[in-house]
Amino acid sequence: MDQKTDAESKQKIWDLIRKVKVAMMATHAGGDHMHARPMVATQQEFDGVLWFFTDKRSHKVDQLEGDHRVLLTYADWDSQTYVSVDGTASIVVDKGTIDQLWQESMRTWFPGGKDDPNIALIRVQVDSAAYWDSPSSTLVHAYGYVKAALTGERPHPGDVGKVTF
Repeated sequence: MDQKTDAESKQKIWDLIRKVKVAMMATHAGGDHMHARPMVATQQEFDGVLWFFTDKRSHKVDQLEGDHRVLLTYADWDSQTYVSVDGTASIVVDKGTIDQLWQESMRTWFPGGKDDPNIALIRVQVDSAAYWDSPSSTLVHAYGYVKAALTGERPHPGDVGKVTF
């Protein structure tokens, strides 16, 4: 897998993340344990930082204060799109940033709205990301199966890359 750093590759990561939407955010839960939970980035544009709303009383906040490393994984079986993001997280409690990133759908988790006293943001500075954007049609998969059966060769996996931020 080639390592890329160009703006086009970084935009590809953002386009895939927006398409899949929900990430599993894995954090170090102490000892030999990891913990993952679904999260959705809230911003409209991507500059190498992903933002997530959270309750500052949550276990993930405690876990991130102990170990700032996170792994975000995105997967959409139907479109054969997969993204893995490695980053460094920090907890941000800043009214201006909360106001800027607030979306009314967040009221589901914060009934008091953007002024809820327990709102915090998780800021993930992306260090690197890998993606697999494979052809998703049934016909393409059938072709890959036939090719493998007849020739013993694996089909081309589609667009695959690793991006360093």
